[in-house]
Amino acid sequence: MPLGWTVHGAGDRENYLYFLTSGIVSRSNVTENGASAAFAITGCEGVIGVAMFLGGNGAPSQAVVLSPGHAYRLGADVLKTEFKNNVPLRHLLLRYTLVLIGHTAQVAGCNRYHSVQQQLCRVILGCLDRLPSNDLTMTQELIANMLGVRREGVTEAAGRLQKAGLIHYSRGHIAVLDRPQLEARACECYAVVKRDYVRLFSNFGEPKSLEPKALISAPRAALASIGAY
Repeated sequence: MPLGWTVHGAGDRENYLYFLTSGIVSRSNVTENGASAAFAITGCEGVIGVAMFLGGNGAPSQAVVLSPGHAYRLGADVLKTEFKNNVPLRHLLLRYTLVLIGHTAQVAGCNRYHSVQQQLCRVILGCLDRLPSNDLTMTQELIANMLGVRREGVTEAAGRLQKAGLIHYSRGHIAVLDRPQLEARACECYAVVKRDYVRLFSNFGEPKSLEPKALISAPRAALASIGAY
């Protein structure tokens, strides 16, 4: 799944359910004039293509690869059969979708009530949880599109974090230098969303962490239930 690849556009018919094993996909709403705002990011804890098993005829939003990685994919016909007959798979996918809805709702409130700097901290931390290192490749333009704000606002917020010694930003590369302080400056939305995902995995007897090194991913559990992993 290369950087910038559109997994599906808004309104597109979804032909596959993607089980991410690495990388990050951003889910965004796109307006008629091309402006966008991300409402969720998905890594190895989730899947792309939930509309297929919820009865939708098309994707309600756009999904674009934010950080390159890999995924398994399951065709729509196979998925519908397995979703109907495979109780563990159905249970896991529905629980994941419930957490995703909560994630979306939390981000909607965050975009309305919290500062650009708080939102930037939330995005950086959320991406770090889904990557094996403390380094991100992410341009200011991309971040601005995700947050639905002007690029100047992101520049100012990133500059403040860098001046405080929390991050180092250069040419689209973000290195996190002080994660505890970055978490302290983030709004409560980051912790709320992370707690919901951790609770999803804990109910399946898995590690209480969303970090890739400790995480036994939802895709792995789902694929195991159909003998595909």
